[in-house]
Amino acid sequence: MNEPTLTALLLSLKVASCATLVNLVLGTATGYLLARARFPGRDLLDTLFTLPMVLPPTVLGYYLLVLVGRNGPIGAWLESSFGVNLIFTWQGAVLAASIVVFPLVFKPARAAFEAVDGRYESAARVLGLSESAVFFRVTLPLAWRGILAGLLLAFARAMGEFGATLMVAGSIPGQTQTLSVAVYEAVQAGQDDTATTLVLITSAVCAAVLLATLALAPSRPTTQEARDAA
Repeated sequence: MNEPTLTALLLSLKVASCATLVNLVLGTATGYLLARARFPGRDLLDTLFTLPMVLPPTVLGYYLLVLVGRNGPIGAWLESSFGVNLIFTWQGAVLAASIVVFPLVFKPARAAFEAVDGRYESAARVLGLSESAVFFRVTLPLAWRGILAGLLLAFARAMGEFGATLMVAGSIPGQTQTLSVAVYEAVQAGQDDTATTLVLITSAVCAAVLLATLALAPSRPTTQEARDAA
């Protein structure tokens, strides 16, 4: 493995890991909110949060450019207040990947929380546990498989993200050129051997993650697991 390929691999792993960590917090929290709360506009929020799954990545990239570009409302505020510019940076690649893979964490997390039997949570409250203790000691242990499966899928998807990443972060070798972008550049340059190597590496990593996802597929908790959680 030559140095440019190794650099692209490490950058892809960094971007995918950061995007997955972001969605561990945001995707899980949003999934829990929509699974438990009842309020007007909940279905609209669900639709908006799911849109990145069906919109073309280039459309998401365009939206991000409008919002976080130098002339965008968020981008202009970040630059004037903190001197931060996300365009053509690896942090911009993380932002793009985070938006693209968000539904892959949000939807499984919501389904996992909705599958938790409310009787166990009620029993924990009767025993005097606070709401935060109920979440961390009962709800989360019963829903963790679904959440983790979503996170693994999000990581695999982030490893292969291309359209939004290319529009927001560009293709700067050693700085923003991820594996998927490097494949595109290699094909455009007629470097078939390099493209083949990059494709095989990406495929191997994603296949390994998918195998792990299958091993952690959500299953209904046994009676003993539920009792232990409660």
